[in-house]
Amino acid sequence: MSGFLDFESWNRSRHFYFFRGYDNPYFNLCADVDITALKRLSREATGPSISMALFYASLKAANAVEPFRYRIRDQRVWVHDVIHAGSTVMRRDESFGFGFGYFPFLEDFGEFSARGRQELDRVKDTTELEPHAGDDDLIHYSVIPWVQFTSFSHARRWNSDEAIPKLVFGKYFERDGRWCLPVSVEVHHALMDGLHVGRFFEHFQALLDEPGTFRAG
Repeated sequence: MSGFLDFESWNRSRHFYFFRGYDNPYFNLCADVDITALKRLSREATGPSISMALFYASLKAANAVEPFRYRIRDQRVWVHDVIHAGSTVMRRDESFGFGFGYFPFLEDFGEFSARGRQELDRVKDTTELEPHAGDDDLIHYSVIPWVQFTSFSHARRWNSDEAIPKLVFGKYFERDGRWCLPVSVEVHHALMDGLHVGRFFEHFQALLDEPGTFRAG
């Protein structure tokens, strides 16, 4: 159940106050994940969409690492029971740039994927930005399939308590017979450390390696 974190029992309460005082309290880690098993699975007749599979597995991994569900509210830490995905979406007419799609997390991959594809189709035909203003039970996603990046930085509002994690997927590539995907993760240092981002990557990779992750039902 969602609610405020108990500061008295939180072993990072001093870190929270320390890092909130920084002009730039965010840190970013970029790493490659191995999507060889997923890419092989996607070639099957009933295989998953790679993009939907990446959204699903990364969101499931983020929900499993509690600090990814932390948000700053009124100088306190709110813990969401579950977080969802908000992503930029390329419209059919590139002159309109990007829109924003909303992808609620669902445990069943088949249902998540079906609703996700519907949302992609809806946003591709809109002309408004449609951000979920005020919603912080999200992870902000971007997909940059044209670039095999090794670092990344985001537009940010400084001197704010905006603490929504930001994930970016880049262009996948082949290396030594394996398929890899660059992933950028940016988070608020008042809420978590590199240890927690490392745990996210471990969960994410384990889900990508397990074909059962993407079975419906």
